[in-house]
Amino acid sequence: MAALPTVQPDITLLLDMEGVIREATLSPSMSSESVDGWLGRPWVEVAGEMGGDKVKRMVDDARVSGISAFRQINQRFPSGLEIPMEYTTVLLGGRAGMLAIGKNLQAVAELQSRLIAAQQTMERDYWKLREIETRYRLVFDASNEAVMIVSAANLRIVEANRTAVEALNSSRRRNEDLAGRELLHDVAAEDRDAVREMLARIRERGKALSILVHLGAEARPWMLRGSLMAAEPGHVFLLQFTPANSPSAPVEKGGHSTVEELIDHLPDGFVALDDAGIIRHANQAFLDLVQLGSKGSALGESLGRWLWQPGADLSALLSNIQRHKTVRLFTTSIRGELGTETEVEISAGSGEELGEIGVLLRNVSRRLPSGNESDFLRTALGSMSEQIGKSSLRSLVKNTVSIVEQHYVKQALELAGGNRTATAELLGLSRQSLYAKLNRYGLEDKGSDAEETPEA
Repeated sequence: MAALPTVQPDITLLLDMEGVIREATLSPSMSSESVDGWLGRPWVEVAGEMGGDKVKRMVDDARVSGISAFRQINQRFPSGLEIPMEYTTVLLGGRAGMLAIGKNLQAVAELQSRLIAAQQTMERDYWKLREIETRYRLVFDASNEAVMIVSAANLRIVEANRTAVEALNSSRRRNEDLAGRELLHDVAAEDRDAVREMLARIRERGKALSILVHLGAEARPWMLRGSLMAAEPGHVFLLQFTPANSPSAPVEKGGHSTVEELIDHLPDGFVALDDAGIIRHANQAFLDLVQLGSKGSALGESLGRWLWQPGADLSALLSNIQRHKTVRLFTTSIRGELGTETEVEISAGSGEELGEIGVLLRNVSRRLPSGNESDFLRTALGSMSEQIGKSSLRSLVKNTVSIVEQHYVKQALELAGGNRTATAELLGLSRQSLYAKLNRYGLEDKGSDAEETPEA
């Protein structure tokens, strides 16, 4: 029969009937402490002022009933160390004395301390979330734009601010809670297909161009923009409605307002900057690129807030404009407010008399060919910039050379129709050197050993 596991007490004290310590034994985990000074002293003195009363009660209980209840005291050792202990006292047979058995509660005390700290942290996080939620609610309701959160699964309205409630309800009807209503019921019938298509594009790409819709019983015109957000239990659409400009009085042909109106309707993004790169004017296409809901959010901001690509940022753009007055085919990336990255091509020019810089940003991410060799080389070299700070300069140069070398070996193979002799001549290499590079880059099966010399 297997022996039952035994648990050794951390402290065992042999007491006489008066509670004086005659022997003291420590477990191996506490063997570094010396308790010889306890021998011959009453246990009440050793327990200290705070634990003396509890020790006295345990000794009295053992004398009367033979065993005492478990009690916790802070046991101070001769070295000065103080450890929380749990004791019980047992009367020995023949009233030969008592045995005090103690258990170290230091691990339990540490766990309790961690639990209290974790509870306090959770409490602080809870109040931080409440504060954030309150701020969000204030901003959400105070917005002059109609903003709605719509479930991506069933297109039912999850939440809407005050302006959205007014937009979807006629002034002749009582404002009612929009939560749970289907969005398309309040959209004019002729606009519903366009809204569905826009939401489908947002679901696939994360964003879409603004469209004109008519809302409510009065069919008032609104410009609709949207974006996709992650939420529980599923994704939701964040929809922003801006009142469409009411028809204005005709202006003289060539007037300043006519030019601004034409710029606002350009399909490509346009911004007017001052010499420091601060935005003074922006059209709707630019707002869509950077995923902003209103012009007021862009005016006064630096264009560099959204130009993030190293070597093709705002400082590089302004430097080229100051040097050449105009810039064409300046390729960089725009990072929107919702994290979407878009590759753009910039054309810009400065007017000395106006003191402003006009910047045209064209979205080229959809027009770039996918899967060709130039795109492969651009992608491969672009990924190398991510290794800056992670690899040494020597390693970066070596890897870049390997990528470029592989690209041109593969191109030469295709130009030569797979003939290795012709490929070696195109690259100015010996056949042995070419074989080594084909083997290194896994291109052996793309080549042919066919000779160009005609048979006799």
